[in-house]
Order: sequence, then structure tokens, then C-alpha cells
Amino acid sequence: MREMGRPFVEFAYNHVEPADGEESSRHAQYEHESYTRVRRATPQNAWTVFGPIRVRRFGYRPSQAGEPMLFPAAVRLGLVSGASPARACRACELLAEAGATQHRVRARRRADYGVGWGVKKLRQVSRAIADDRATFRHDAQVEQLLAWVAAADASTGRHKPVLCAGRDGITLRLRVTKGSLYEVASTGTISVYDRRGRRLGTAYLAYTPEPGQPTMTGALTDAIRDVLTQWEGGLPRLCYVTDAGDNETGYYEAVLRGMIHPRTGQVVAWVRVIDYYHASGRVWLLAGVLFADAGRAARWAHTMLRWLLTPGGVNRVLHSAAAVRAIRTLTRTQTKEYRTAYDYLRSRMSHMDYARYRRVGVPLGSGVTEAACKTVFTQRLKLSGMRWGKDGAQAILNLRVILLSGVWDVVYQRVLAAWTLPVMGGHADSHQKTLEIAA
Repeated sequence: MREMGRPFVEFAYNHVEPADGEESSRHAQYEHESYTRVRRATPQNAWTVFGPIRVRRFGYRPSQAGEPMLFPAAVRLGLVSGASPARACRACELLAEAGATQHRVRARRRADYGVGWGVKKLRQVSRAIADDRATFRHDAQVEQLLAWVAAADASTGRHKPVLCAGRDGITLRLRVTKGSLYEVASTGTISVYDRRGRRLGTAYLAYTPEPGQPTMTGALTDAIRDVLTQWEGGLPRLCYVTDAGDNETGYYEAVLRGMIHPRTGQVVAWVRVIDYYHASGRVWLLAGVLFADAGRAARWAHTMLRWLLTPGGVNRVLHSAAAVRAIRTLTRTQTKEYRTAYDYLRSRMSHMDYARYRRVGVPLGSGVTEAACKTVFTQRLKLSGMRWGKDGAQAILNLRVILLSGVWDVVYQRVLAAWTLPVMGGHADSHQKTLEIAA
């Protein structure tokens, strides 16, 4: 099938421009730069889904020294570093999949299309496509979230639809001048739940390590605000479910707690939930400190976890722990562990009303966000021996979150539709057309 398709594609590609250069426009305008056609056509190798082909195209020399040659036919065909749009898309999709490595992707390319790329070519194509797609990711994710909110609003059940946000951090091995360095990258999620508490879908965000994580904060906030701006139905219940990390808590205090609805001007009420399973871990820590016998510790912990899900449950757990502590003699280390776990629960009581959360259909755990750390980062960027530069890692993350969010095809169609084409013709005519397009 490849052998049958390749000559047809090669024929079509080589007839985008006239065979005689004199029949082509002598001048061209592209991205505010003027170009002049050279006398002879220059051949180029191109890679398509049918395999490699030879493309003849005329080059245009820039009027400004130092600028690269322009090949209008290649631009009009959408070639990215010599790759056709379909082949570039497939290569990037393979790179975005779980468990992908450069070696594995190159092997798949050879098996599927009969020819392999080098590492340099693969990286050139992936970075170019990742940059283009990142531009359209936000709008596509917002539209997808709005579709899920509409489906949740139309569902049946006893709860309000829920729009749930979350964020978390994960260490990523970075390549530095001398060896490796581990820093904390960030992942964010926005999920929609219907009236029966079923998750309809999740939009993912992910960024490489940076101090304070401002890029994640901005992207997550923009997505939430745009959903609120464009949704004209009844306001879904808004919740923010995370652990009690510094960045996670700081985002709630600085952004969500006082967020103003973009259309109504009213303060938006967010339900802040400390992940139930992180709280459960503190209960087990208390049990291990307070009871020397493992059986008694387990029985006490299980009882406390049931209490934690009842009205006033955190208070009951703290009172029980304090009562047992009063009759126990602890070592200095045990006292420190007890105090750390006890203070964790006591200082966050207002965000641990799990009985109410269950009653109104709000998720108790940040499992979606915790799983995002695994699906976005661990399954792709933390395979054996992997080290990353920030630019390379972000290129893969841009592709991966688009794939996981279910907007891959939508984003790529918008990339192709927004492709900037050269304006062919004389200098004066081309300049006028450029002005008309700009206007």
C-alpha cells in the first residue's frame, strides 16, 4: 500500500508549483519579510505516511541578510522539518504515549512507514509541533470542559454537577552541566462530575520545575475563569481537592478563596477539601505511636477512619488520640511524631468535613490529581535512566496533556487551519495584500 500511494503523493506535491520557474511569482511576502525567487528549483527529501519522496520546489531569497531561504511550496504543504502534517502528527502522538522512548518511536516509524528518522529529526519535528499545539491547547480544553459541564447539567441525580480542580508536585530528574538534579515539577487537573457523582472527564496541565510554579498557577486559573465566563447555565459546585502542600495551599489562599465570578462580579464559593487519604495516613501514624501492639493499633485506626467520615469526625479522632496519649508514656521521637500528626489534623479541621462532602457529592480524595502525576510524568518522563532538559521535557508535556485531555485531533486541526501562507506576487501587490490581511 505504501508503494502504491507514494507516487501519487509525490506527483501531487510536485505540482503545487509550476514546473517552469518563470511561471511562478517572482516575489513573495511572508511574516513581514520580502523574498525574491531564485532561478533554479531545489530538490528536497520529504517524509510522508507513504514513505520518503522527492519534492522539487523553488526557493526565495530574503531581502534582509541573515534570514533563511523561503520555500513557499513547503510552507503551503505544511511540511515541518521535511515531514508531512500527517506523518509529523503521528510521530508526535507516538512520543506522547506512555512508555515511549526515542528508540521505540524510531522503531515504530520504521515498521509503519518503511524508513526511520534520526534523533535530531525526531526532536526537531516534536518541538515544532509541540510549540504550535500549545498555542491552541487552552481553548480546546475549555471547550471540552464546557461540553462536560453541559452533559453533567443535563444528567439526572440528587447532586449538583461538580467542577473539581486540583494540583500536585512530582520530582523530575533534570540534566545539568555536571550530572543530574531533582526538582519539583507541577501537574494540574480540572474534572467534571455529573449529578450521580460520576467523573465525565479531566483536563490536564503539566509544567517543568520552576520556583513558585507561576506558569501552572496562571494556566489553571485561566482555564477555570474561562469556563465560568462562557458557561451560562446554573453554576456547578466548585471544589478544590489536594493534599496540604505549600504550593497547593498557597494557590487556594491567594487565588481561589477570593475569586470573583467573571460575569456576576460575586465572590465564588469554593469547597476546600484536604485529601481524605492523606488525613488517613496521619491517623495511622498516630496509631503506630500510641499503641505498642500492632493489632490494637490497627483496630484503633480502623475505628478512627470510620469516625472521620461522620459529622464532627475529626474532633472525635483528636479527642480519642488525646485520651490515649494521656495514659501513655512516649519517647522524645514518638512525642514529636505524635505532635506532627495531631497538629496536621487539628489545623485543617475546617477542610475535613467529609460527612458533608459525601452528602453533597464532592470528591473526598485527590486521586485524579495523584494519578495525573503517574500518567503524565511517571509513565513517560521517569522511565529507566531518563534525564531531561527543561525545554525538551516541556515539549513532551505539551503533547502529553493534549493527548490525555482528549483534544488531540481538535488541536491539530486548528494548528493546520492557522497555518500562515506566503503572499505571492510583486512587492507592491504583496505589500498591499499583507496590509489588507492585517486590517
